[in-house]
Formats: sequence, C-alpha cells, structure tokens
Amino acid sequence: MRAAGLLGLLLTGALVAQNDARDRVYYPGDSEGAKPLARKLTANIWLDQKDIWRSPFRMRSRDARWWIGIGAATAALIATDRRASAAVADNPNVARWGGRVSNIASAYSIAPIIAGYYAYGSWKDDSRARQTAVLGAEAVGGGFIVVEVLKLAARRARPDAGADRGRFFSGGSSFPSGHTFAAFALASVVAHQYQDSRVLPIAAYTLAAAVGAARFSAQRHFPADIVVGGAAGWFIGRYVCRTHEEHVGHRRGWLNPTVTPVVSPGSGTFGIALGYGQP
Repeated sequence: MRAAGLLGLLLTGALVAQNDARDRVYYPGDSEGAKPLARKLTANIWLDQKDIWRSPFRMRSRDARWWIGIGAATAALIATDRRASAAVADNPNVARWGGRVSNIASAYSIAPIIAGYYAYGSWKDDSRARQTAVLGAEAVGGGFIVVEVLKLAARRARPDAGADRGRFFSGGSSFPSGHTFAAFALASVVAHQYQDSRVLPIAAYTLAAAVGAARFSAQRHFPADIVVGGAAGWFIGRYVCRTHEEHVGHRRGWLNPTVTPVVSPGSGTFGIALGYGQP
C-alpha cells in the first residue's frame, strides 16, 4: 500500500509539472473547429501579453544588443524624419504610388492571407500551412495590442497633420506603424515556418518592406514609425514561433516516458517515478 501511494504521488507530480498553461492551449497539427481554435488563440494571446510586457525585465544579452541598436536608429530617425517626410511630400508621383500600394497592402489584407493559409492547409491536409495561419493570427492579433498601447502612449501626429506633424503627445496615432507591424509579424512567421524554402522568406520580407515604404510614401508615417513597427513585428513573430516550438517538443516527450525506480530504505517503501519531458 505504501509503495502504491508513493507511485501515485510521484506520477501525479510528474504530470502536473508538465501540464503548464501553454500545454492546455496547445495547437494541434490537425484541423480544429472554429470555437476551440478561437478559445486557444485567445488564451495564447493572453499568455503572450504577459511575457511580452515582462520581457524588458528578463532581457538576455544577445537580445539587448538588438534593442539598443534599434533604439539608437529610432532616435536618429526621429531627429531627421520630418525633413525626409517633407522631401516625399514635394514629389506627388511618389506620394500617389505610396497611396495606391498602401491601400492594396492594407492591414485588412492580412486576415485574408492568414485565412488562405488555413484554408489551403485544411484542403490539402498540410499541417505546416495550418500552423502558419494560426501562429500568424496569434502574432498579429497579440501584437496589435502592443502597437495600440504604444500609439496611445506616444500620440504622435502623422506627417499630414499640418503644423503639428511629427510631434509626440499631440493626440496623433503615427507611432509606431500598425500596417508595417502586421506585415512584418506575418512575414516573420512565414519565414520561420518555411526556413527550408529560398523563395517564401524572401517574398514575405519583400512584401513587408514594400508595405513600410508605401506607408512612408503615402505620408501616413515617418521613418521612425516604420522602423519600430517592423522591428516589433519581427520580434513578436519570432517569439510566437519559438514559444510554440518549445511546447511541440515538450509534448512530443509524452511519447518518450522515462521510468526511474525510487527506493526509500528508511521508510521501507519503494516505487517508480514516471516522467515525461522533451526527448
């Protein structure tokens, strides 16, 4: 009896340790119904928010170098981007081109692309395409919360705001660029998911860069807005993919259990510890 109790205790402890919040909202490789998928997506976005807003306090040295470089570039662009924007405003052809491309590559086109990946994956039974769609929705949806909070905090006036253009804390919504963020977040996910392809990552980042250039040319954002939006999209897309990969490996470990004998001579009990972890 004592041995059975010890076995049950050890087994329960091993299972609880592995069943963390991410495991409970894990995306499977097969198709899911709209309701369970939406529930998992919402829960994952919530978990992402907690990690993203706490990330500055847990930053690793290799990530710190990236953010310091982006911060320095942003500061330099803020000091000069009014002049850059004025140069574009003086060229009506460039502004016209930017407006057309910006309308075509609007943030509203991101949802059809994500839906297209999922529809194709379900039709062809392509788990990678389905996963790309779900992770893309998580990155874009969760990242938009971050972008909107930054917009409310910065309140920067857009380039076409007249005398107030470029000013922070003036009631605008220019900083950072939400369109550029969404394009780079999805591009980051696509590039990560299709690392074995030479064409798809290049195409995804080229389209994302075109979105940023169009938003600048259309006088909707300053260069600093675009750089910060693009960087945030890339980092959040990468974070979402890596977090999911870690839990894919974690759950695969359930197929590779480890059994360890446990003997306690002092209490006269014995049993086994059954553990599940990454293979």
